[in-house]
Amino acid sequence: MKTIAITDAAEIEAIIRKCPYCTVGITDPEGNPYVVPMNFAYRDGIIYLHSGPTGSSIDMLARNNRVCITFSVDHELVFQHPKVACSYRMRAKSVICRGRVNFIEDPEEKREALNILMRHYSSREFVYSDPAVKNVKIWEIPIDSVTAKEYAVPHTK
Repeated sequence: MKTIAITDAAEIEAIIRKCPYCTVGITDPEGNPYVVPMNFAYRDGIIYLHSGPTGSSIDMLARNNRVCITFSVDHELVFQHPKVACSYRMRAKSVICRGRVNFIEDPEEKREALNILMRHYSSREFVYSDPAVKNVKIWEIPIDSVTAKEYAVPHTK
């Protein structure tokens, strides 16, 4: 089995859009990785996330706003031979994006970002109260770099 790079932009976007959540890597004050699963949305090369207005992640991003966001789909345990343990591998596709978090503060821009987020999960239309908009932190991450791979691809003869 082999790993192949995915370079087709449409395939990369399809992987991102298929995911129900992403994992976001942040650096803590001691330089250690801190990874958290989050709901997300994607549009036009920008990833949108939301959180509470305060907390560990927000404190860490105030010091270093660089993030790594991972998406992974189509997981399936495969093997070359059922009796050979090291021939087992997880077949999957993944996308890794890197960028810098900008926080959206304007209430109308927040509402638009919330709409983008909710469209990833629902076709319903939503209305957001002023207190709800005020008390949500909207993360906007323009993608600086992206890589994608498919793992455990069978060798062709």
